Amino acid sequence: MEIELNNTKTILDAEELSISDLLVLKKFTFKLLIDKVNDSLIKKHDYAKTLIHNGDKVDVIHMISGG
Repeated sequence: MEIELNNTKTILDAEELSISDLLVLKKFTFKLLIDKVNDSLIKKHDYAKTLIHNGDKVDVIHMISGG
């Protein structure tokens, strides 16, 4: 499957996978993440049931705070 991950074309060896699977596969371990699929915000409790399909645009954004 080919997706656009953070504005970069990415080929994955799967037909579909969940947001949770993608985060593990790509080693996104930061605690504060914002995830969007095709510009729709995905809530954390929906990561396991939200599937990514061929051609989807996925954004994984690290939230950083400071003072």
